[in-house]
Amino acid sequence: MKDALGSGRFGKVSMVIEKNGGGKFAAKQCACRRASQRQEFDLEIDIMNDLAHPKLLQLYDVIYGKADVTFVLELVTGGELFDRVCDESFDLTEQLAVKYIEQICEAISYMHTKNILHLDLKPENILCLSPARIDMIKIIDFGFARRYEPHKPLRIMFGTPEFVAPEVVNFDPLGKGTDVWSIGVITYVLLSGLSPFMGDNEQETLSNVTACDLDFDDESFDEISPEAKEFITKLLQKQERARPSCDECLKQIWLKKAAEDASSHRKSLCVAVTNLKKFVARRKWIRSINAVRAVTKLQAGLRKGGASITTEPCVSEAMKKLTT
Repeated sequence: MKDALGSGRFGKVSMVIEKNGGGKFAAKQCACRRASQRQEFDLEIDIMNDLAHPKLLQLYDVIYGKADVTFVLELVTGGELFDRVCDESFDLTEQLAVKYIEQICEAISYMHTKNILHLDLKPENILCLSPARIDMIKIIDFGFARRYEPHKPLRIMFGTPEFVAPEVVNFDPLGKGTDVWSIGVITYVLLSGLSPFMGDNEQETLSNVTACDLDFDDESFDEISPEAKEFITKLLQKQERARPSCDECLKQIWLKKAAEDASSHRKSLCVAVTNLKKFVARRKWIRSINAVRAVTKLQAGLRKGGASITTEPCVSEAMKKLTT
């Protein structure tokens, strides 16, 4: 065990060194005291063992303890993508945004060929490979991922309100387009620094998602090409089946044109970066509040007799109201 890399509601992550060979890995340690938690972890492990793609975080080993489980994972040291984009030395352009979105589409396309849905695509789950390779990304966190059978309806009641698709909020059957919606939201945020459906509270955000009222009126979109706006519009269709597949996304004019005519996409997106700094700060504040709530819940549970932080999906009160 070496340096601590981070912590959260799930537990903690530390750097570990392999005794034989000296390889460096990330060890993610999570509480696991109940049978239901064990089932959730077993599902995540089964899915990760089926994923072998350079843009997806790799699982190397799993160690079950008496009251915890440790995932031995590929070590990724570049930090969260949006944190790097907000760095003063970073020059965000539409061309670079295309490179990130291409990689996300390629990774999720691979998952979809395996009939696996990620179902938790958001900025925090997109990391840069290393400080030296911030142009290369890794998608992480497969705790909400599920296997998809086209003729067997899949419904879930979890996710991050700003990034979930309308069918999640409405508790309708999901499909591969559910991940595509999240990619559309991420693209919108990356190019503008704004969240397309964010409301004053969680319930309003979810209402905005189901209304699917999309616009590009903010001044940040004055710098963005028409092809980029068309790309986002196609991904953020209200009906899941109306959205393109990830393979079709990779063939969209915006991605192809940016690669072929780089000069027209090299303009710095200054307004977007300014907005992104506020967006990232707000997201971190929300995560801090959630972490405090989780610790408080854990302490209260321990006083009552051995409860632990749950890794199971939670349904917010706002989502409950919208789906009943």
